[in-house]
Amino acid sequence: MIFLTSVASLSGQGLTDHPAYPGVAPPSPETSHTLPASAIKSIPPPHDEFPLWPTSGPGAPGAPGAPGAPGAPGAPGAPGAPGAPGALGAPGALGTEPKDIPTLTPFFAPSEKATGAAMIVCPGGGYAKLAPHEGFQYALWLNEQGITAFVLKYRLGSNGYHHPTMMLDGQRAIRYVRAHASEWNLDPHRIGIIGSSAGGHLASTCLTHFDPGKPDASDPVERVGCRPDLGVLCYPVITMGPNTHEGSKKNLLGDTPDPALVEYLSNEKQVTKETPPTFLFHSAEDSTVKVENSLDFAAALRRNGVPFALHIYTKGHHGIGLGTSSWDPDHRHPWTTECALWLKEMGFGR
Repeated sequence: MIFLTSVASLSGQGLTDHPAYPGVAPPSPETSHTLPASAIKSIPPPHDEFPLWPTSGPGAPGAPGAPGAPGAPGAPGAPGAPGAPGALGAPGALGTEPKDIPTLTPFFAPSEKATGAAMIVCPGGGYAKLAPHEGFQYALWLNEQGITAFVLKYRLGSNGYHHPTMMLDGQRAIRYVRAHASEWNLDPHRIGIIGSSAGGHLASTCLTHFDPGKPDASDPVERVGCRPDLGVLCYPVITMGPNTHEGSKKNLLGDTPDPALVEYLSNEKQVTKETPPTFLFHSAEDSTVKVENSLDFAAALRRNGVPFALHIYTKGHHGIGLGTSSWDPDHRHPWTTECALWLKEMGFGR
């Protein structure tokens, strides 16, 4: 389905105007993840994150005796609490600083609205940084739909990382949530992924590059498959070819990438009939990431018989997020309404 709609350009900053997560004060336990979206105009991102590759020591997430669902900040041994172990096992880690530790930050849907579905949220930022308005704000919006969200802090090209690191972080996030679904009252068959701009490239990579897991892996998380059950792509980078976003390509693949790798990560060329259903939106006037990225991915979905929804808006700058750079439920872009309806149709939203 293709929708061509004229929408006035909404105010807000592009992806290059937003700071990364570090340095933002955490909310109090009383307000973290609990305020109704309509009751607030701004909210700092919470810090009760947990590493994707924990150590094997006592107290590490997933270890015997470790706490179940993350989200109890300050509890002894809880992810992110003082003294809790870091993610020293992340493959290819260049160090042990926060920039070297991929994490998830959970936003559990209110129990009275929760559908049991979950989404991994991949913020954009050109594989150079992470845009908060495409991370925790998306998570709060998903909570409104009854969907639990996990904001992914993946490793970045600006910190010395290149493919396959980002893909491994995205795949691990899906495996991790699926492996812990029963503990967190989630449906392991309704785990999706949403991404914007370069985060959309990461999401589309996960939608087109997946495996069923390794049954003989010593890590139980790695025994679980990493195919998402659906995807939402917001003004995504899709291709590494002529219509790519050059900054994202350089940060992902380096200065002189192998042509075979360029082909492999041009995700419009990797769609098969096994690719999950996908919702895409883009604006025709986007001067940062060309609309052809979404058009070509949708065409590939169509050729392979994969269900999809495509919304192309006449107006709208790149990095528009939910409609504004700050949290403002009164000024949402129309894509949020269309996507909420689609998520409900797909059995994810309420």
